[in-house]
Amino acid sequence: MKVATVSVAGERRVGQVADDGMSIAPFDLALSDAKDGVLALIRRNGRGPPPTLSSIPLSQVSLEAPIPAPRRNIFCVGKNYHDHAYEFAHSGFDSSVANGAVPASPILFSKVPESVISCGSAVIIDPKVSDAVDYEAELAVVIGKGGRGIAAKDAFEHVWGYTIINDVTARDLQARYSQWLIGKSQDTFCPMGPFAVTRDEIDIGNTPISCYVNGELRQRSNTGLLIFDIPTIIETLSAGITLQPGDVIATGTPAGVGIGFDPPKYLRGGDVVRIEIGGIGVLENKIIERSS
Repeated sequence: MKVATVSVAGERRVGQVADDGMSIAPFDLALSDAKDGVLALIRRNGRGPPPTLSSIPLSQVSLEAPIPAPRRNIFCVGKNYHDHAYEFAHSGFDSSVANGAVPASPILFSKVPESVISCGSAVIIDPKVSDAVDYEAELAVVIGKGGRGIAAKDAFEHVWGYTIINDVTARDLQARYSQWLIGKSQDTFCPMGPFAVTRDEIDIGNTPISCYVNGELRQRSNTGLLIFDIPTIIETLSAGITLQPGDVIATGTPAGVGIGFDPPKYLRGGDVVRIEIGGIGVLENKIIERSS
C-alpha cells in the first residue's frame, strides 16, 4: 500500500494513493488523528487501515511529508555504501576516517525533526552559514512496532514501511564540529516523501535508488548494496535505545554526492534535486538561497 499525507482545503488528511499515482482516497480518520500523518495508521496496532472516502485528484491537494512532525530526531546511518565510504574518506571532510574508510560498525547520528519538509518545498541555504551544502539520496525506514533489544532476525516485524529522505548536509559545518548534528539539521535540510509504502510493497534487497541535480544523474545504486542491512541497523539502534512507532531511520547514501567531484559540486540557488526510489516515488525539491 502506498500512502500520502496531504492538505485538503487547509485540513490534513492521510490517504491511499491510487495505482496510477493520479489520485488519493483519504482514510476515514478524525482530523485529530490525521494531523500526525502516517503515524495515525501506525497507531492502529495491526488493525489495518480504516475505510477510505471518495478519491481526490492529487493535483487538487498539497503534499506534506508522510510524517510531517516526527516525535523525535530522525536516526541516520553514515557511510553505508562501500563506494560512498571511499568517496567520503577521500573528501577531507570525514572525521571518522582514522578508523578506516569502511566502518566496522554502523555510524549513527541524527537530524532534528524541525528540519523535515515536504516534496515540492524549498530547501533554504544560507550562504552566511554554509557555502558547502550537499545532497544525499536515502531510503528511510519507518518503524511500526517499537521495542528494545530487537534481534536482527526479528527486525522486519518492527518495520511499518519506507519512504525517501534527502539528507541535505552542510559539509563545512560537518567537518568543523566533528559531530554531524549541526551540519545535518539546518532548517529545511530533511526533505521527506512524497509517499510512504508498507514493507510488503517493495523488495528491499533489490530496489534502485538514484539522484539527479538539474537533470544530471549524480547517484545510481541499489538498496541491496548497503554495508549494514536494515536488520543490522535496527538491532544496533535498539540495543539500549527503545525504538518507538513512527521512528524514522535514514539508511545512508551511495556515491555521487557533491563532495565526490573535483572540484565539489555543491548546491546553489535555483538547483533542483530529484531523488527516485523504485516503488516509492520521486522526491523533488528546489534550492533557494536566503537573501538576508
